[in-house]
Amino acid sequence: MLESRELTKAFGGKVAVDHVSLKLEKGHVYALLGPNGSGKTTWMKMAAGLIKPTSGEVLFDGAPVSIDSRRHVAYMSTEPYFYPWMSVKDVGKYYGDFFEDYSAERYRSMLERMGLTEDLKTKNLSSGMMAKLKIAVTMARDARVYMLDEPFNGIDLLARDEIRTSILEYATEDKLLLLSSHLVEEMEAIADRAVFISEGRLVEQVDLETMRTEQGISMADRYRQIYGHTEG
Repeated sequence: MLESRELTKAFGGKVAVDHVSLKLEKGHVYALLGPNGSGKTTWMKMAAGLIKPTSGEVLFDGAPVSIDSRRHVAYMSTEPYFYPWMSVKDVGKYYGDFFEDYSAERYRSMLERMGLTEDLKTKNLSSGMMAKLKIAVTMARDARVYMLDEPFNGIDLLARDEIRTSILEYATEDKLLLLSSHLVEEMEAIADRAVFISEGRLVEQVDLETMRTEQGISMADRYRQIYGHTEG
């Protein structure tokens, strides 16, 4: 469904993504893993059609990513992207104006789960509440691809449980979910496949159940094997 071929992005003299070839299929939840600065966010933004690659290409259903394909991709960035005058209700209306697949009913259901009310002003939200709002409005779309960049940042432990449950509800056979996070243990309960990136390069893509069965290691174990010498 979503594929990058020799995808490369350089900012000035720094290469953020370096010739990454990767194929992601529907019906799976992928964990995109790597230390800060490894290229995860840059790859996701190119896959979402938000920034252009320096070289290489991204394909959606076999065709280059375009304005048309962006209609089927729900991307949640790490940066805040709501106007400060907006209420939580305004955020929903804003998405409704832009995306045909947005469901106001689903949004209200997600808000209730997250403990948010429509009268709240975005400028008054804590970082954790803002994170919940971004997830709620992103998952309120009936997209074919969901890409969530660091969805658990700033969210307390109990709220993470609810978010995991909500995300998994939409992990159906016709959807593709890609989540990046440095909270590897949180991702272990969601993902069935993992993509490891380091210094802009693809290290490996693994089926987690196969890895557990054949190698007897978890995703967190593999993360430590790959990055243990570069972190801390």
